[in-house]
Amino acid sequence: MRASDIMTTSIITAGPDMSVRQAAGTMVFAGISGMPVVDEAGRLLGMVTEGDLMHRAEIGTGVKQRAWWLEMVASTAELASQYVKEHARTVKDVMTTDVTTITESCPVGDIAELLERRRIKRVPVMRDGKVVGVVSRSNLIRALVTMAPEVPTAAENGDHAIREDVLAAMAGQPWAIARENVIVENGVVHLWGPIVGAEEGNAIRVAAENAPGVKDVVAHFGRSPAD
Repeated sequence: MRASDIMTTSIITAGPDMSVRQAAGTMVFAGISGMPVVDEAGRLLGMVTEGDLMHRAEIGTGVKQRAWWLEMVASTAELASQYVKEHARTVKDVMTTDVTTITESCPVGDIAELLERRRIKRVPVMRDGKVVGVVSRSNLIRALVTMAPEVPTAAENGDHAIREDVLAAMAGQPWAIARENVIVENGVVHLWGPIVGAEEGNAIRVAAENAPGVKDVVAHFGRSPAD
């Protein structure tokens, strides 16, 4: 699955000369938390988001006076930029210009990693220098919801096949348990071995639960199959 499969194509944009108040109203009534800023030719100039409009002098949400020592270490440029964000009247003065973009062929796995790493909620999708869509975190969640459910099917070879599938799911993982510690009886996977941490135990359980034909998973960590 790629960006073109999940992106929003009915894009709401802002112009650089749109007022801050109008931009805020557009986002509120459209139910969005950010939008691309484009020029008359459709070229991307930046993004304006709720974060860019959080600290505003007119509603009393400007950044509070810093401690004197923070004022001393803050550069003049930082203080000037803060003032502009709080008092500017047009989008071009408050928008974020360092915008990360993707193409339509970008895999959704890469998009999710990008949103997490950059700590952003949406990313414009570009084609020939123009915005053709936007992928947001909600688009990724919708993709998960609309995927056809994967219903495990019964294993053709019974318990042996289930055991092999469980071991294959854990193969190469640092938290995997030894082969002899996975025993399957009548579709129930029994996990044995030394005590493991909660996160490792959850990973082992999930790997077992996702194997086709599994009826239940029982953990016996801290015990040996011979006990």
